[in-house]
Amino acid sequence: MRTTVNIDEYLLAEARLLAVRSRRPMGSILEEALRRYLNERGREDEGQPAELPEFKPTDPGLRPGVDLDDREQIAELLGENDAGIR
Repeated sequence: MRTTVNIDEYLLAEARLLAVRSRRPMGSILEEALRRYLNERGREDEGQPAELPEFKPTDPGLRPGVDLDDREQIAELLGENDAGIR
């Protein structure tokens, strides 16, 4: 599954270095790290999806003029332009 996340520059650089050194794809490195983190937390319901709160917007749908393919615009709308999103 493909997703977009914001990751600290230093952590991303370390993960990239590990991926190069181990000759593994970046996704594999991040999956392993997430699995280890979740296992350390000792999830009692391992293998079961987490229950998330349901969000029901008062005005559902895409705001007029928003282009989901324009990452810069999305970052600006989310107030993340100062986070170094590229």
